[in-house]
Amino acid sequence: MDDYPLLNLFLTMLYLFLWVMWFFLLFKVVTDLFRDHTLNGWAKAGWLIFVILLPYLGVLIYLIVRGRSMHERDAKAVKDSEAAFRQYVREAANSGGPSGSTSHVSDLAKLAELKDKGALNAEEYERAKAKLLA
Repeated sequence: MDDYPLLNLFLTMLYLFLWVMWFFLLFKVVTDLFRDHTLNGWAKAGWLIFVILLPYLGVLIYLIVRGRSMHERDAKAVKDSEAAFRQYVREAANSGGPSGSTSHVSDLAKLAELKDKGALNAEEYERAKAKLLA
């Protein structure tokens, strides 16, 4: 380590960090290109060629020109993903299985409510409960 000064080590770490950050930005730009449905195929191909042939300049210009819409597409994708997740949770909580029938929990709650109202006696309640749980 005597022939490699500390300042050179810090510069090497900085260059490595910038190189990794550029790769991150490059992948982000390429995925944004293919996710954007407003661009036609030729425009996507043009941007991709520009980003590949002039890598640093291409990524920088893409971020300057399309950075705001890139953020909007990211926010829309997050919102759509969250809405899909909430819908899935809602459907999973309301259905007892893939057939879409009501869940056992809601059926048991209805049975308990009928028993509390006096519509079912204890024996009928136990039979219906056993049938549901079987």
